[in-house]
Amino acid sequence: MKIAVYGTGAMGAVYAGMFREAGHEVWAVDPWIAHIEAIRASGLQLDGASGNRRIEGLNAVSDFAEVGTADLIVIATKAAGVGPAAKAIAPHMTDKTLVLTIQNGLGAAERIAGFMPTGNVLLGVADGFGASLKGPGHAHHNAMNLIRIGEIAGGQSDRAEALAALWRSAGFKAQAFDDIQQLIWEKFLCNVTFSAPCTVFDMTVGELQAHPDRWAIALGAMHEAYAIATAKQINLTFGDPVAYVTAFGARMPHARPSMLLDHRACRRSELDAINGQVPKLGAELGIPTPFNDVLVAVLKQREAAFGGEEL
Repeated sequence: MKIAVYGTGAMGAVYAGMFREAGHEVWAVDPWIAHIEAIRASGLQLDGASGNRRIEGLNAVSDFAEVGTADLIVIATKAAGVGPAAKAIAPHMTDKTLVLTIQNGLGAAERIAGFMPTGNVLLGVADGFGASLKGPGHAHHNAMNLIRIGEIAGGQSDRAEALAALWRSAGFKAQAFDDIQQLIWEKFLCNVTFSAPCTVFDMTVGELQAHPDRWAIALGAMHEAYAIATAKQINLTFGDPVAYVTAFGARMPHARPSMLLDHRACRRSELDAINGQVPKLGAELGIPTPFNDVLVAVLKQREAAFGGEEL
């Protein structure tokens, strides 16, 4: 297959590299010129969970127009990059092109819909998948669990099953689900619990959970998101959200959310797609969100001082 990965940062580089190893024609698309040039010159250095090696044969470009049409396009940007990716992709879509978008937070489908029809778009959730870029052309992944794939509107489909099989054939654990919104929201509750609070207090997940006052703030933020999920009748698989997010955090006490890593590097984060979604949806549904209101206001003030454009 001809596969384009739009956004070959930490996660996207792993996707692109492993698809290439599986024998596919892979196009790595990213605006970071030094990264693209390094891949062109020397291949992609990929190490971590699946071994250390250099992967040759990737087509690395900064402009999607050079890709042309593709069988599968994986959008692996951060949330703010989804709209620009869809805008670049739209002129090259065919009735057979599938798009799989994998991001943290909410709103990816809506961002894509602003630039093109979503009939051929599926949603993905990366569960327990950690990665980082060590430098241009060098990615490291410290964990790979499950890639979850589903239709925007829900229900089972042959194409979701086929996509999951494609990912499995490239060495990933992958599964198609008939209610991807459920999985997105379950991950969203964990993201809301840890992303902004760990960033505001500059703590690992375990440090946050061990601090009673700050953990209470994190749970307050989570309860607001849970109230919204309940109002929207999201079919969650658990009845006790505190137990759910507590167990999630206990599995990775030394982790630092990507939002915290972005702020440490003075980069704008995915705040608008994670904790920033809670006040927005709360206002639409008449649900107060004071914890997230304050967390978001603090972090937006910090991000305003970073300057530059969000990628």
